[in-house]
Amino acid sequence: MIILLLSAAVCVFLFHELFWKRRHLPPGPTPLPFMGNILAVILEKPGYECFRRWTKQFGDVYTFWMGNTPYIIIGTYDLLKETYIRDGDTYKDKYPHPFNEQLRGGMYGIVESNGHLWSTHRKFALSTLRNFGLGKDLMQENILIEVEDIFRKFDAQLGKEQEIQVVLKNAIANVINQIIFGYRFDATNQDKLEKMRYLVEYQEKAFTTVKASIQAFAPRIGSILPGKSLDQLLNEFKDNFYTFFNAEIENHRRKIDVDSEESQDYAEAYLKEQRKHEARGEFELFSNTQFANTCLDLWLAGVSTTNTTVNWTICYVLNHPEVLQKMNEEFDQVVGSDRLVSMGDKNNLPYFNAVLNESQRCANIVTINLFHATTKDTVINGYPIKKGTGVIAQISTVMLDEKIFPEPYKFNPDRFIGENGKPIKIEQLIPFSIGKRQCPGEGLARMEIFLLVANLFNRYKISPFSEGFPNLEKNSVVEIFAKGLRVILTKRHC
Repeated sequence: MIILLLSAAVCVFLFHELFWKRRHLPPGPTPLPFMGNILAVILEKPGYECFRRWTKQFGDVYTFWMGNTPYIIIGTYDLLKETYIRDGDTYKDKYPHPFNEQLRGGMYGIVESNGHLWSTHRKFALSTLRNFGLGKDLMQENILIEVEDIFRKFDAQLGKEQEIQVVLKNAIANVINQIIFGYRFDATNQDKLEKMRYLVEYQEKAFTTVKASIQAFAPRIGSILPGKSLDQLLNEFKDNFYTFFNAEIENHRRKIDVDSEESQDYAEAYLKEQRKHEARGEFELFSNTQFANTCLDLWLAGVSTTNTTVNWTICYVLNHPEVLQKMNEEFDQVVGSDRLVSMGDKNNLPYFNAVLNESQRCANIVTINLFHATTKDTVINGYPIKKGTGVIAQISTVMLDEKIFPEPYKFNPDRFIGENGKPIKIEQLIPFSIGKRQCPGEGLARMEIFLLVANLFNRYKISPFSEGFPNLEKNSVVEIFAKGLRVILTKRHC
């Protein structure tokens, strides 16, 4: 009798898992009980390959399970355009996750907030960045200051082995910290730089382990795996990061001139806006918790993503000497050796711009794009989708679509150059995502990537150390990071 009951219970459980809970959703890969389809992403290297395979198998839209939670995957550009662009308001919310709320103390910041809080702070961030010169000469000047500092450090080690990733990452950190807190890291505050760099690297590595990835969406399974628990990782990260941000915020609060109309940095602009709201009796919209979380968003996006893209671009170019030669010929013709590359050169460097485009396409640094949620009941490709359902714009699949990018695994900048030598715009290149949640720091990131990479290759010949250039293997679970760049630099021009 007991065996019969157990058998019946197992049958009911499997019927629910394999059919009943999936009956109204788009078809997709069969989820494992408790784990869903996470294991496929972890085992396949890089993880986004399974999404590409599933798009071919199930079509434009299918269901992917993270633990017991279903997400609707949109894997083609045409359907992304129909949903995220033409019906953007339906897909603008973020899907709430307990681990994000634990880290942030609720749904705060720009990346993880929704509704009026999100729209207000996204608008405020974009407006403030524009006021600080995003897309103008002022921002370029700040980046070129870092370029010159990079040159001083590299020139001191010419002909010797150098780990150039560290110097580049420090420069990128200086740019975003100057925007947020109004100062760059120098000899007087290296301890702060080391702390922030450690925290960024902690975020890049600690939360991409197999245990953390599984425990985030399948807590029961993840909790029995060896290693630090997700709770431990989140608490360590949260305590360290917010201790730094809160100290900086209070330091600014003591120093700012509240009567001055102009602000020197993002922190000052925020505190003045906060003061205006508090004078009207509004204490929640521009709270201290929201401020610290916004700083977290700006820092991680401004350092980790930009740095990863710069590193992959360098790796791809160094592994394709024919591309490097064409780049150098273009630099010699347009820029020469007696000045820095500036944004004024951008339109005259079509091949280099094609290299950047192709590097971002091939790097494809995010395995799974941000988790969105529908704001109302809707229909996707004929499937009724309820309000609050998780939806993911799988941009990695789009950028490897062979119908748009023939031989998608081949690094070929010429695909972005027309027969007349002029650049071709391919709208399916969407490394900064798509829709109303598209990265608000895209303009800054593009400027940094252009100026850092262009000036690096225009000034230096980069030779491998004894182990050769890093290979282009990708084996991360969540974000795709380039290997270390140990090289020997010499000047291209005497």
